[in-house]
Amino acid sequence: LYPHVHPSFSHTVLFKLPVKSGSVPSPYPEKSSDYWDNNHVRMPYSPKSLYPVSDVSDTELKARWLLMKQALGRPITTSISLESAIFSYNSKYSQKWKFDALHKLFTETLDEAEAEYFFKTILPGIINLALSLPDKIHGGLPLLKKHSARSVSLTQDQVSSLMANAFLCTFPRRNSTAHYTPFPSINFNSHFSRLFQCGDLNSVQEKLKCFINYFRRVIGKILEPEGVITYSRNFVDPIRLPNWSECNISFPKLHISSKGTIEDDGTGMMEIDFANKFVGGGVLGRGSVQEEIKFLICPELIVSRLITECLDDTEALIVTGCERFNRYFGYADTFMWAGDFNDSSERDPYGRKCCTVVAIDATHYSSTNQQYTVQSMVRELNKAYSGFSFGSNEGWDISVATGNWGCGAFNGDPRLKALLQLMAAAAAKKNLAYFTFQDDSLRDSIYSMYMFLVNSRTTVGKFKIGKMTTMELWVDVLGYILYYGWTV
Repeated sequence: LYPHVHPSFSHTVLFKLPVKSGSVPSPYPEKSSDYWDNNHVRMPYSPKSLYPVSDVSDTELKARWLLMKQALGRPITTSISLESAIFSYNSKYSQKWKFDALHKLFTETLDEAEAEYFFKTILPGIINLALSLPDKIHGGLPLLKKHSARSVSLTQDQVSSLMANAFLCTFPRRNSTAHYTPFPSINFNSHFSRLFQCGDLNSVQEKLKCFINYFRRVIGKILEPEGVITYSRNFVDPIRLPNWSECNISFPKLHISSKGTIEDDGTGMMEIDFANKFVGGGVLGRGSVQEEIKFLICPELIVSRLITECLDDTEALIVTGCERFNRYFGYADTFMWAGDFNDSSERDPYGRKCCTVVAIDATHYSSTNQQYTVQSMVRELNKAYSGFSFGSNEGWDISVATGNWGCGAFNGDPRLKALLQLMAAAAAKKNLAYFTFQDDSLRDSIYSMYMFLVNSRTTVGKFKIGKMTTMELWVDVLGYILYYGWTV
């Protein structure tokens, strides 16, 4: 898998190498250091994380970590007492956050035995994971900021501790937009409050079940999770983007099917996440479509929200090695947790699961005709290339598993998006596996378009996107190609 796990200026590795199978890597460096700045995650245990505490006569600043340890060290046997504990170190939000979704889960959705098991077994495990963070991560956890190409590698054990802190809403300065405006949310308060904000959606409860199953798994292991995950931001400098009109490359191989899914049938490929520029989209909100579902079945992806600034037009997020924990069925409001999933995929020499998720955000069009401008098409080509090209210069030969990227709620034309992804894959020297999600007609249309291009021996550069702004394209991309040709 790519990238290799070697510490460098552009790759932070927070555990000791080499990785030995069957054992959890020790944190690196050996001695802990505090990083309280704009380039690193501000950790909950930092001595600089202070919180105002008021009594009858005075207000004083206290170490927020101490407040957390005190609150989470008391018996917590109901969702009400869990809410109270979280508010003790987030008191300024006690009148703003409404944990309706959390309360409903334990009073109405789960049966009595399941709720009791959570508070007796799972929650104490989550608390232990959260409070062990200073022992698990010693070095600074860098933010993956705009216009930088860099990677961070963590053990699954370290990731589980970060996840536990997110669940317990401990990350400082992440509850408002004052300090981390260009970053996604990470604390789970937004998800616990979803019923209050969004109404009674069953999918909100089902999403919570996914997270609870993840924690059940990681705290139930005899040994801590021993694998490794790499989070990478790929930035392609505009001067290094392809000149699309001069790209003398033939179209790549295409496998297209109306059956199967990216996550089930894209094993060993780059799995495309139809992302929001704030990675994870509405996973901690009401969202449960393609990107959110990927984050729900592979919850370790959530940590990317902690460190990844919103994506710019020539940037992508790549997560290498995440494990799948959950099954599901349904989509959007019909999404349901369908039980535990045992991920039997192999690991690479660094302990990473053979899974590479590539997050690229399509443009959200307010009207469908906006996507047929040259500017819009070039933007989507560059965005797809930013994701598809990751590792290409290193000779990393792997195919791309994708589908109707930026369609549906984003109003993208799936035939146009398929064509643009084929062009980007060609430039990145990647083959394409395309899943149309049960749409036989779309499968046949895209395949006919593809075969016409291949049989005509055209290249990406011969396809003049500057001529693709006429009304005919809005009806049928293939019809446009057949009528106008591609070299006009």
